[in-house]
Amino acid sequence: MHEVKGLSVEILWFKHLNSTHKHLIEGVKSGSFKAPLALGADFQSEGVGSRGNSWDGFEGNLFFSFCVEEKQLPKDLQLASCSIYFSWIMKEVLCTLGSKIWIKWPNDFYLDTKKIGGTISSKIGTTIIGSIGINILYAPQEFGVLDIDIPPKALANLFIDKLEKKISWKNVFSKYKIEFQNSLGFTFHLNGKILSLAEAKLCEDGSIEIENKKVYSLR
Repeated sequence: MHEVKGLSVEILWFKHLNSTHKHLIEGVKSGSFKAPLALGADFQSEGVGSRGNSWDGFEGNLFFSFCVEEKQLPKDLQLASCSIYFSWIMKEVLCTLGSKIWIKWPNDFYLDTKKIGGTISSKIGTTIIGSIGINILYAPQEFGVLDIDIPPKALANLFIDKLEKKISWKNVFSKYKIEFQNSLGFTFHLNGKILSLAEAKLCEDGSIEIENKKVYSLR
């Protein structure tokens, strides 16, 4: 393990972890980790994806988790939309570097029609834990890889720098709602059903209304 310094958030980097998300959650629960803190790994063997799926770990990809206290996030951000917010921050970092990445609702990273990563979040007491996985170099079949070359540690640092600016949810959502149009040709899973996003209405808090139900970010 060695350390990489962000501005005020320390980033711990490991050669291998089973899951950065699980490792950080366990550390917060035990009291060995205190927010704000971030950690990453060159390789993870039991990564967590959406809906409880695994996220395959290939060395060279991004496996990154971080924790912050609620009060360290923008005041206008509803916690149910944290994953969307974190995804957008990462997306803006990557687009600044020349990527054509976009976000499929709610918080999956896409290039054209292929998923290349995603964000999940959890809450423990007043601590918010976010985790981001991105295929930088390698991807399983049917998935894509990032269209720019950047080392995982460098990307993690740039993300933390951007997160520390505490960009308002209003600012993020004003752009996110425009990009939501790209999601309309896709589907998502809800309670075992596959639904079309073309039938969904995006709400101001990042949730959608579909089949007379309000649905928030699913992870």
